[in-house]
Amino acid sequence: MCNSSNHGVVYKGPGQVAVESIAFPELALGKRKCNHGVILKVLTTNICGSDQHMVRGRTTAPAGLVLGHEITGVILEKGDDVEFLNVGDIVSVPFNIACGRCRNCKSGMTGICLNVNPARPGAAYGYVDMGGWVGGQSEYVMVPYADFNLLKFPDSDQAMEKIRDLTLLSDIFPTGFHGCVTAGVGPGSTVYIAGAGPVGLAAAVSAQLLGAACVIVGDMIEERLEQARSFGCETIDLREDGDMEDKLEVILGEREVDCFVDCVGFEAHGCGCGGHQKEAPAAVLNSAMQITRAGGQIGIPGLYVTDDPGATDEAARVGALSMRFGLGWAKSHSFHTGQCPVMKYHRSLMQAILFDKVNIAKAVNVQLITLDQAPQGYADFDGGAAKKFVIDPHGSVAA
Repeated sequence: MCNSSNHGVVYKGPGQVAVESIAFPELALGKRKCNHGVILKVLTTNICGSDQHMVRGRTTAPAGLVLGHEITGVILEKGDDVEFLNVGDIVSVPFNIACGRCRNCKSGMTGICLNVNPARPGAAYGYVDMGGWVGGQSEYVMVPYADFNLLKFPDSDQAMEKIRDLTLLSDIFPTGFHGCVTAGVGPGSTVYIAGAGPVGLAAAVSAQLLGAACVIVGDMIEERLEQARSFGCETIDLREDGDMEDKLEVILGEREVDCFVDCVGFEAHGCGCGGHQKEAPAAVLNSAMQITRAGGQIGIPGLYVTDDPGATDEAARVGALSMRFGLGWAKSHSFHTGQCPVMKYHRSLMQAILFDKVNIAKAVNVQLITLDQAPQGYADFDGGAAKKFVIDPHGSVAA
């Protein structure tokens, strides 16, 4: 099997990705056997906004990195210590790599596992500073700690029928849901979602699933706002002048929301509401404190980095942002940051998909592409396309 061919999406430098021949995965970690791992034939693997930060040159990602942390596949081979999964099982791979053995994993904090990244807590496939793991925008990939990490779909035929929805369990659906949970979204809540990219749209669907009374999505791209409106969200075009409180009052009759979810992150821009659409990495965080009610919660699944080579100033380069934190303190806000612990949510969200309680693929506008089309998918996504690009490397889904 080690002589089989494999191809993957490789980061070549700022603005450049290419599909290249890469090594076929082995059940090994360095020089030792990885008996707890599996090799997957990748069924679907998605392009994420987090990947886009790297491809834009906004991280310290090295050229040659195989990209991709949103993976769904079928088990091709398994290690001797894998007890509860079998060859042929279709599984969702959480983007967090977690050992299942450390203090954090045992507490459910799988996004900050202590054993899978020598540099810092937390690891992911194909991502900068996340342990050096090979990414899964490829034909085949190795997944460690398989019994702990993988979510097996109960019926393979049903899984293939709903694969466009189920592929989103590896990251953006749990991430959007986590943003809403940490923002305190519940029945009757009013919610503002900053950003109508795929994670923002997934958060909007999640807020509806959690019982929100009104979900408002803000963005600067009309096509993405139209996508949010397609499943019942209110929208705010951030290119238009005017105070955010005035815009909220038109929709809600109130000038604040109960819950705020930041799905933009560090590449935020100042909006037309008093800004000039220039990059302003703290813009969303400051807006959150401004328009969230006293005692409200702010979920921050949007990515913030510790090293940004393309930052607008030296402070922002190391993640030091100019936040009006005193306002948040005065309003007794709570802030929740960090990677989503996917395993906390993915089984429940799988059930919501399988029992037709949610149509997440339609909400985020899944667009199926081939592996060879991945570079164009990156370019279109960078241009603001209101689509979630899902790579079908073997043509399994198209078939």
